[in-house]
Formats: sequence, C-alpha cells, structure tokens
Amino acid sequence: MPWSSSPDYIPGDDYVGLPPPHYTAGNSTQARANATILMLARNGDVDGAVRSVRELEDKFNHKFGYPWVFLNEEPFSDDFKRPDVHFHCEVDQDPFVYMEENDKLYGFTITMYEYHATIPTLWDTVKKFIADNPQYVAKDNAMAYQSDNGGDSYNLCHFWSNFEIASMDFWRGEAYSKYFEALDNTGGFYYERWGDAPVHSIAVSLFARKDQIHFFDNIGYEHNPYTHCPKGKGLWEQGKCSCNPERSFGASRLFHIPTFPHNFFIETNLELNLVHLPDYDGYSCMRQWDRIG
Repeated sequence: MPWSSSPDYIPGDDYVGLPPPHYTAGNSTQARANATILMLARNGDVDGAVRSVRELEDKFNHKFGYPWVFLNEEPFSDDFKRPDVHFHCEVDQDPFVYMEENDKLYGFTITMYEYHATIPTLWDTVKKFIADNPQYVAKDNAMAYQSDNGGDSYNLCHFWSNFEIASMDFWRGEAYSKYFEALDNTGGFYYERWGDAPVHSIAVSLFARKDQIHFFDNIGYEHNPYTHCPKGKGLWEQGKCSCNPERSFGASRLFHIPTFPHNFFIETNLELNLVHLPDYDGYSCMRQWDRIG
C-alpha cells in the first residue's frame, strides 16, 4: 500500500510526494541505499559545479554521505563545467532508501513537453518495437501519461531528465537494453536529435508499473530557467525552502511547438506561464500525471 494511503493521511494543500519521516538513514532497515550521485560535467565552469555540489551537500548529502560520480565527454581539465543547478529545500528523508524499500524505479521533479521537431519518428519507432516485443510492456503501466488515445500518438509529455533518480537495474535490464538497441539502430539519435528525456520517459512509462514512478514534490530543484518548488505550505516550511512556490515551473506554450522556423529563438516570442500552485491549468503534463496517478 502506498505510504500516502495510511489511515492518518489527510489530503489537502499540504499533500506531499515524499515518504513519511521514518525513512532516514539512521532508522531505515539499512544505513544507506546502493546508490550514487551522478553529475554530467564539461570543462570550463568550475564555479557552477562547485556551487551545485555545495548546495546538495548542505541540503541533503551531508546527512547520508552518498558518493559522487562525474562524467565528461572529454578528459577533465583543472577547471571543469556544470551543471550549475540549485537545491532549495532541506531533504531530511533519504529518497534512495525510500525508492529501494518501496519498489520504485524512477523519480522526477519536473515534467514538460518535448519539441516535436526533434522526435518526429520516435513514437512510430517505439510502436514498432512494442508490436515486435509485447512481452516487455508492464501491466498497469503509465502509457496514459504520454498518450491520450491508447498509444496511437504521443502527447510529447516527458519527465525532465536534468533531475532524475533511477534504478540502474532498470537501465541494465533486458527490456530497456533491447529498446535502446532498437532505437539506436534507426539512426534517430543522430538524424533527429532524440533526447535522453523522452527516451527515458517512454521506457519507464511502458516497462515499469505506474506505481513504480514517483513524483518527489518535496525536492526543490532548479536548473535555469526552470524550477520546481514544493506546492504545499506545510511541505515548503518543513523543507525550509528558499524558493517561491508561485514561481514554480508551469508552461502551456513554451514547449508545444511543432516546427523550428528560421531564427526560431530570435523570432518567436516564448511565453512562460507562472502558475499559482497547485493550479495546474498551465502545466498540462503535470496535470496529465496527476490524472493517471
């Protein structure tokens, strides 16, 4: 039974997407999950990387001591870059242990639309893979998050992979490995620029049960220009958050753009709709997720 269904759970504006307080390193069944913190970094901006590591250590990892892994597309120089992200809330509960103990495979904080122009044939490729390999599709999956018509078309919603907590067993498993191999063989990563976010999101939505995917509402996360700030006063105060919940990410028109015109970013007036949480009217993908949850 999900923790939020316990007898003392009272739904309301203080709803939180986090485990109850007992999920800490000190009183869990194990001191720490078998997990690591992975940062993708490039050479050139050590200040951003140092600031990001410092914030995550201050807000969370000094309590738990998870190891860090840094990956770069080339050998690291003495000064290296990125990702210059910010963590706005204290995280007193261990999300890795929570996921491990509750059979969660994937966790996210932000969900949004993908640019259709970068994935014009991705969904057709996925449908062919599923038709050829139906045994990999999980019962009670989350496909309804990404398709409004039973899988005929893709609504472009995906989990933003700039922040994700995922099981390595899932990425190494047969279903994802075969899926990735099939996608890679088409050349779509190169010719269309298929991104890791929709590729990951489609995989977990199809190959995992929807109750194995978790929204970490309690983790205040920012990667400029997008921020997730906890949406309940109680949760915001509990985390001693430094973000403004009224400035949390919500966009209805920013990503749902079918083509890239010439000088797209110069000529197109992009509008970011800041929503007064928990009103999801401008945040269609989050509303879509809540609808199937």
